Amino acid sequence: MQKIIILGGGYGGMRIIQRLLQDLPDKIEIILVDRLPYHCLKTEYYALAAGTAADHNLRVAFPDDQRVSVRYGTVTSIQLQNKQIQFKDESVLTYDKLVIGLGCEDKYHNVPGAKEFTHSIQSMDATRKTYEAINNVQPNGIISIVGAGLSGVELASELRESRPDLTIKLFDRGEIILSMFPRKLSTYVQDWFIEHGVEVINKSNITKVEEDGLYNHDGQIKSDAIIWTAGVQPVEVVRNLDVEKDAHDRIVLTPQHFLPTDEDVFVVGDCASLPHAPSAQLAEGQGEQIVTILKKQWNNEPLPEQLPKIKLKGVLGSLGKKHGFGLMGERTLLGRVPRVLKSGVLWMYKYHSGS
Repeated sequence: MQKIIILGGGYGGMRIIQRLLQDLPDKIEIILVDRLPYHCLKTEYYALAAGTAADHNLRVAFPDDQRVSVRYGTVTSIQLQNKQIQFKDESVLTYDKLVIGLGCEDKYHNVPGAKEFTHSIQSMDATRKTYEAINNVQPNGIISIVGAGLSGVELASELRESRPDLTIKLFDRGEIILSMFPRKLSTYVQDWFIEHGVEVINKSNITKVEEDGLYNHDGQIKSDAIIWTAGVQPVEVVRNLDVEKDAHDRIVLTPQHFLPTDEDVFVVGDCASLPHAPSAQLAEGQGEQIVTILKKQWNNEPLPEQLPKIKLKGVLGSLGKKHGFGLMGERTLLGRVPRVLKSGVLWMYKYHSGS
């Protein structure tokens, strides 16, 4: 039997397993490695942190199939030379093929105190702690959210509906919120925040974080809880790998999604250097292509020199439970329609993830 080990049951890892199981050669054994016994809907962590979604609503069962075994544990290192995965409990797994899909963690940009004194929504465990911290803030307290990308925007808007008593401050480095999107969309979101009493602080520069507040351009702002959503990086295990990486520490790959130095090691999702920003959609699209390559390798077929460009359907974001925003191709969507669409996409994913 040949062992393919998939590190991480995220969007990319799940898609790879689902597609492999449709036509898996008898000689192949799949081992999924994860810390938790279920796939987590990371795109919805903001709702768990804000208290508007229950923990169990953000879980999807791993595929129940005798050809897949699940190994629970924390990976501490990947030994490419001898094809081994080392775990925190000092146990070891060997592989024939490996897919690295361990995801990302917060990047603190060397801001003093940021790692020690801010909360996170990058993992299920961290998000649970963030929910607890927010929940424990006394009435009329102050919550600061650092970073106004998609995660920061969705968290701030959801929190506004969940805790109308709180003062919410959203710190954004740009001149306007979500500046990477069309101006019409950015203006709509910024206006929504103004209308709903969320204080957006544009052109911010967080220089230091302390237990009871942060410093914007060296001016102190008191806060009862601070949530960091200002950038991500691959997990430490991946950053420690001695392979070529891009400026964001993501692993450089061939067009076939494996290492230039090792065609048995694939990288999917947030750890991979790709021409698009990391997203669940991108990880799934990449996962589809990795399965194509794996099957050709197992069948000793020639590999394509290039693969089709991964097509992304667009971006959908929520502003609480009733409003949202989206970008589908060149088309900007604002208001209730993108919020309904997002709910529909989530429903389809949860209830058809085994397809």
